[in-house]
Amino acid sequence: MPLNGKVALVTGSGRNIGRSIALALAKDGADVVVNARTNEKEVNVVADEVRALGVKALPLLADVGNRAQLEKLLEDSISELGRIDIVVNNAGFIRDSMPQKMDEEEFAAVVRVHLKGHFCTIRHAMAHWRERWKADGEKPLGGRLISTSSEAALIGALGSGNYSAAKAGITALTLSAAREVLRFGCTANVLVPRARTRMNM
Repeated sequence: MPLNGKVALVTGSGRNIGRSIALALAKDGADVVVNARTNEKEVNVVADEVRALGVKALPLLADVGNRAQLEKLLEDSISELGRIDIVVNNAGFIRDSMPQKMDEEEFAAVVRVHLKGHFCTIRHAMAHWRERWKADGEKPLGGRLISTSSEAALIGALGSGNYSAAKAGITALTLSAAREVLRFGCTANVLVPRARTRMNM
């Protein structure tokens, strides 16, 4: 399988799109770190589904918007599975409100999880890749960084200014990261998926 020997971290993979991504990576042979913020049952269920596909799974809880927790998530992943080759930033939630009614906490909470959460993951993954790249004589690593944005960033979702702004920021952040990771022989891309999940029901 094309991803045999690779290790993938998928944030927000306890359900919905993240779960589907984790299982798709596992089907292609990658070991998978299954992450959610607080729901231990969800990550354990998905981890069992990953293991049933014949690869390793590591269920870990962490709040992606908390830099210390994210750093520990990466450290624990590397300690258990040896390295991280693929990072899929998928964690997120919504707090819909019209701009004239939205309070600062509703705005900040969404930006914290989406935009800051992506930054924290990107920051620690790139530090890990730089360390590996240096240790291996600066040979290309082939790492993959994938961020989840939304068409809301392109059209501006009604009643979701916080979400639209955060997703637009994710796109810009990932474009910048793509230029940075080139020297490590890695790539960074943005996905704009469309799915019917609990976030939009």
